[in-house]
Amino acid sequence: MPGFELWSDKERKEVNEVLETGILMRYGFDGPRKGIWKSKELEDAICQTFGSKYAQLTSSGTAALTTAMSALGIGYGDEVITPSFTFVASFEAILSVGAVPVFVDVDDTLTLAPDAVRKAITPQTKAIMPVHMCGSMADMDALLAICKEHKLILLEDACQSIGGTYKGKHLGTIGDAGSFSFDFVKTITCAEGGVVMTNREDIYLKSDGYTDHGHDHTGVDRGADLHPFIGYNYRISELHAAVGLAQIKRLDEFLSIQKKNHALLKNILAQVPEVSFRRIPDPEGDSCSFISWFLPTAAITAAVVIEMKAQGILPGNFYWYDNNWHYIRKWDHLKNAVTLNSLHPDLKARVIHHATKDFTASDAVMSRCISTAISLLWTEEQIKEKGEKMVHVIRKVLSVQSVSR
Repeated sequence: MPGFELWSDKERKEVNEVLETGILMRYGFDGPRKGIWKSKELEDAICQTFGSKYAQLTSSGTAALTTAMSALGIGYGDEVITPSFTFVASFEAILSVGAVPVFVDVDDTLTLAPDAVRKAITPQTKAIMPVHMCGSMADMDALLAICKEHKLILLEDACQSIGGTYKGKHLGTIGDAGSFSFDFVKTITCAEGGVVMTNREDIYLKSDGYTDHGHDHTGVDRGADLHPFIGYNYRISELHAAVGLAQIKRLDEFLSIQKKNHALLKNILAQVPEVSFRRIPDPEGDSCSFISWFLPTAAITAAVVIEMKAQGILPGNFYWYDNNWHYIRKWDHLKNAVTLNSLHPDLKARVIHHATKDFTASDAVMSRCISTAISLLWTEEQIKEKGEKMVHVIRKVLSVQSVSR
């Protein structure tokens, strides 16, 4: 799954070019940097690779989401509909601009259930933010239709789906804006970093300034830049961008290996009739960073997880239902709105309300789901061994469950 697995001299070369100049900041110092502009190069490469008109690099995927929301005018009192299965950064970014995260159920795509989205819309709804979890996509046709009908913003959190597509378009480039994360365990990494992608010039220009304290970047003297609005420091460094520049040139290599390994392991798991797989709205567009599979009941799934742990094969297999970071069931800090800074009492009450709703429909999906991360380093022999061990565990648990009934 992650590009760090195939670290090479290509990444070292790009980083060393920055180190040789000593200019680690992405802006200014035009002379000493000797023509080395890794951030600009990476932004151009992102546009060319993913088909976005504009790209603005940030210090993280979280910063990218926060920047995009601000540039889209999402703020105090606005509601943003997002899934109950995501990473905590999704709701952190919503809260950071003073908006309200409205969580809704996921379906067997592991992404927003369109019917649940429709039911959650209120006069305060400003945006829908699908999260393309575990390498695959939400039903974008359905969500685009909802946004058009209700005149809502569509912001794609594609942080986990670099390289995935939907009907020929790259995830993250379909809505009003989208974001990637380039943290250490993403398909391509900068170690830390993110990007706002958009086809709208106004959103790009606002993102460009917002990530750099509001600088307008229109002159040749950074110190004389004007500040049309207040911004923040969400800049990426040249060192991080250099790593990403090498990695993006290797994306096709990574995806090819990922898809091959995914197919091999999926074929082994498919030998068990009781195993079913995540529904993918556009199978051709799956980036294949994970195989997400289901067992018939929550009890069987939990037993399989326990047995995999006992046999030492749990690492790399994620049971999101019991995960602290990705599923709403264990987000107690959110359910109690525990923040270091004081929230407005109305905002705090709305956050708690939406975080403590009934997510029975999501539970029914997530309690039966295990996602297996696909390594780029696996050999065919290792995949066969891993798959056979997983199948053995599944069949063992199914046999015990059958006898107990």
